[in-house]
Amino acid sequence: MERALVRDYESLVTEMLTSLSKKNHRTAVELASLPERIRGFGHVKDGNVVAVAAERDRLLQQFRHGAGIGLAA
Repeated sequence: MERALVRDYESLVTEMLTSLSKKNHRTAVELASLPERIRGFGHVKDGNVVAVAAERDRLLQQFRHGAGIGLAA
């Protein structure tokens, strides 16, 4: 599972780097920090992976459609 998580994260970062802008910067930072929330072992870690995946999907939609919050003023 860990290798798949790493590959998914690498793909996510690659996508963000290709379309990063001032408009989606803050959302990109939030997406990049999501792995910090995956902690624990066994069923605890599995639950965190599910929760992070849902948040990743939500943030990725914002990132792709430019609906995220931009850079801080």
